[in-house]
Amino acid sequence: MTRSALLAALLALALTACGQKTEEAAAAATDAAAVATDAAAAATDAAATAVEATTDAAATAATDAAAAATDAAATATDAAATATDAAAAAVEAAPAAAAQ
Repeated sequence: MTRSALLAALLALALTACGQKTEEAAAAATDAAAVATDAAAAATDAAATAVEATTDAAATAATDAAAAATDAAATATDAAATATDAAAAAVEAAPAAAAQ
């Protein structure tokens, strides 16, 4: 009987120890999940920063291209005005040249 009681006590102790190990493993898994969650949040923040930087760079490039196009259009308009003035001067000079 003493042997049976001792065996039952050892079995109870073993089962209790196994239950504690499971709780320790669960706590370790919870800690690991928290670390992974923090890492994922940091990665998400880094991705958002990269998207913002890319968007800003694209907006700056588009603004610069639009400014260059505006400058080119202004230059073309000035050239057209100069050509119109030259044509008007030629038209005015044509009757005088024909009269000579």
